[in-house]
Amino acid sequence: MKAIAAKRRRFGYRRIGVMLEREGYVMNHKKLYRLYTEEKPGVRQRRGQKRARGSRTPIPEALRLGKRWSLDFLSDTFGASRRFRILAVNDDCCRENLGLMADTSISGTRVARDLDALVRLYGKRVSIVSDNGTEFTS
Repeated sequence: MKAIAAKRRRFGYRRIGVMLEREGYVMNHKKLYRLYTEEKPGVRQRRGQKRARGSRTPIPEALRLGKRWSLDFLSDTFGASRRFRILAVNDDCCRENLGLMADTSISGTRVARDLDALVRLYGKRVSIVSDNGTEFTS
């Protein structure tokens, strides 16, 4: 078992058991597992990714009307299985809903066009925030 495990580092105890059977050594799988774990010939498992330590600084609150907008996508389905999405734009200071754009598929150009329309109506904002979802990756 040691020779096979040294030669084939990635093989687990089950595959090593098959190789041993081919060479004529028949062994119970429980006994093989016990011997395998005692010898620890396997590849070491990778450690997990390091997480960020400490606390993140919170986003400061919007104190003036129209200082910051929030964007988020909502999704739902029609009766059968047809999905649709809604882009919600909110003012963070007064919690006013500035716009809802609903469609089965909302492209990046459509989002930009609708945001330009809102800027023409309400004026340009200092910042626009969104959650770090996958919607705005394009």
